[in-house]
Amino acid sequence: MGISMGKGKSVMSEPNIVPLIDILLVLIIIFMVVTPLVPKGLDALVPQPPPPDQQQVDVDLRTVAIQLECANARCTGVLLKINQQDVTWETLGPRLQDIFKTRAEKVVFVKAADDLEFSHVARAIDIAKGAGVDKIGLITAKIEMGE
Repeated sequence: MGISMGKGKSVMSEPNIVPLIDILLVLIIIFMVVTPLVPKGLDALVPQPPPPDQQQVDVDLRTVAIQLECANARCTGVLLKINQQDVTWETLGPRLQDIFKTRAEKVVFVKAADDLEFSHVARAIDIAKGAGVDKIGLITAKIEMGE
């Protein structure tokens, strides 16, 4: 704050604005630098359809897919499969560990029924991450049809 002496004996004080503007500019720069560091979500892999000339048999042997299907009409229960082999929630993790024991590339795709709640899909993803899977992709109906 600056003090100015007027004509009379009264003292008049006025704020010095320049240091306040400097502080404001520094705060704006700090917020501009910090804002892009906010995480935006989870990375998701989307499988791409193979070219027609590639051998489909080799791709099928390497690909590991977890399928979640409705067990009944109301979709209250879940049937789990790994590459068309039935598994349970308890055996899903150990089965994935056995599959990926000798593989360098640990990628799993999760395909779920449309009527199924996402909590089941999240549980399968969590078990797969716990089994040591590095990357998890989601298969949708459009991707499966090749669109």
